[in-house]
Amino acid sequence: MQNFTAVTKFILVGLTSRQELQLIFFVVFLLVYMITLLGNIGMIILISISPQLQSPMYFFLSHLSFVDVWFSSNVTPKMLENLLSETKTISYVGCLVQCYFFIALVLVEVYILAVTALDRYMAICKPLLYGSKVSRTVCVRLISVPYVFGFSVSLICTLWTYGLYFCGNFEVNHFYCADPPLIKIACGGVHIKEYTMIVIAGINFTYSLSVVLTSYTLIVIAVLRMHSADGSRKAFSTCGSHLTAVTMFYGTLIFMYLRQPTEDSLEQGKMVAVFYTTVIPMLNPMIYSLRNKDVKEAVGKAIFKAKLGQ
Repeated sequence: MQNFTAVTKFILVGLTSRQELQLIFFVVFLLVYMITLLGNIGMIILISISPQLQSPMYFFLSHLSFVDVWFSSNVTPKMLENLLSETKTISYVGCLVQCYFFIALVLVEVYILAVTALDRYMAICKPLLYGSKVSRTVCVRLISVPYVFGFSVSLICTLWTYGLYFCGNFEVNHFYCADPPLIKIACGGVHIKEYTMIVIAGINFTYSLSVVLTSYTLIVIAVLRMHSADGSRKAFSTCGSHLTAVTMFYGTLIFMYLRQPTEDSLEQGKMVAVFYTTVIPMLNPMIYSLRNKDVKEAVGKAIFKAKLGQ
C-alpha cells in the first residue's frame, strides 16, 4: 500500500521561476485579460442593443463571448495573483472548482461552435426554411444543450479528479489546476482518470468537430453552386471568422488533452494553454468584428448614438 497524504493545497509552479520575468508576465497578462473583458463584454452589449444584430448567428456569438469571459476569468485572476505572490498556492477545493469550471466551459464552447456551424448551414443551404426552422425558441433550446451537457459531464470528470491520491508531491507543473499535471503527480487513482480524460475528450472533440466539418463541407458545396459571385463572397466571409476560431480552439485543446501526460508534454502543454486560456478569448471578438460588415456598422452606429447623447 502506498503512503497517501491528505491534501489541503497545491503549489502552482507557473510559467517561470525567474523573478525578473514574473513582473513582465503580470503586466502582459493583465493587459490581455482587460482587453478580453472589454472586447467580449462589449460584443455582448453591442449584440443586445443593435437591431441589425438580432439574428440567430449573433445570438450564438453573444453566448460564445459570455463563455470566453467566464473561461478566461476562471484561470487568469489566480495566475496574476501567483505571479506576484511568494507562495503560489491554491487550496485543494479551489483546485477542484477550477478543474470543474475549466472542463465545463471547454465542453460548452466546443458545442456552441458546433451549434454555430449548424446555424450557418441552415442560413446558407436552406435559406427558405431558415426563418421558420431557426426561431428564437429553437435558438434557446439549442444553446441550452451545451450548458446542461457541459456542466453535467464536468461534474463526473471532477469526481474522478477527486479520486486521485497524492503521496507528498503537491507541486503542479502548470499555472492553473489542469488534469494532465495533476495526473502526473498523483500516486493513486491515476489510470481510470487518465483513460477517462482521453476517452471523454476524444469523444466530445471528435463529435463536435465532425458536426462543424460536415456543416462546412455542405456549405462549401452549396457556395460553389451559387451563380452570384457576391453571394459566394458574402457566404465565405461570414463563415471564415467562425472557421478561424474553430481551428485555433480545437487545435490547441487536442494538443493538450489527447496525449498521455509526460514531462515534455506538460511543458509544451503549458505554453499551448497560455494560448487557449488567455489569447483566444481575447482574439475571438476581434476575429468576428474585423471580418464582419454588420458588426462594423453596428459599432459605427453605437459610437454615433453615444456622441449624439453627449
